[in-house]
Amino acid sequence: MLSMIETAIRISDNSISSQSLGQIVILGKEMLNKPVVVIDGVEEVLKLLRTSYRLVMATKGDLLDQERKLKKSGLEKYFHHTEVMSEKKQSDYEKLIKHLDIKPDEFLMIGNSIKSDILPVLNIGGHGIHIPYHLHWAHDQADTNVDHPQFDRVDKAINLLSLFE
Repeated sequence: MLSMIETAIRISDNSISSQSLGQIVILGKEMLNKPVVVIDGVEEVLKLLRTSYRLVMATKGDLLDQERKLKKSGLEKYFHHTEVMSEKKQSDYEKLIKHLDIKPDEFLMIGNSIKSDILPVLNIGGHGIHIPYHLHWAHDQADTNVDHPQFDRVDKAINLLSLFE
């Protein structure tokens, strides 16, 4: 919400009306109150993987908003650690791996963004599995043709289980 207000002030050259700012606040509150929808198969996968692996939620965004969404999703109980990054760049994953006290080749990132979830992890020696999603940021556009020995792709979350058998 703060980002929307800051952007409105900037693009209006400080001339936005208080009424328009009020509308932005209303929109922001509506966004905060939207239900969190868990993608089919995700909870089943997390339930099974947590018995054999230390699961970490690595996400990008506002700390309080990401924590709120994770709690509302009901999935927070499956994660050993939650890392909310301001960016998801190679250096951010290097810090996370150091914090987890593991080697890069012991780290597997599963995500829907080739650009911010997969490529930075592959670049530091980790593993990546891409699950395409029909919605994505224009900012996260990247070539989806990845040819790397530590990369895989599945079309649905539930299909991850076949990779761990």
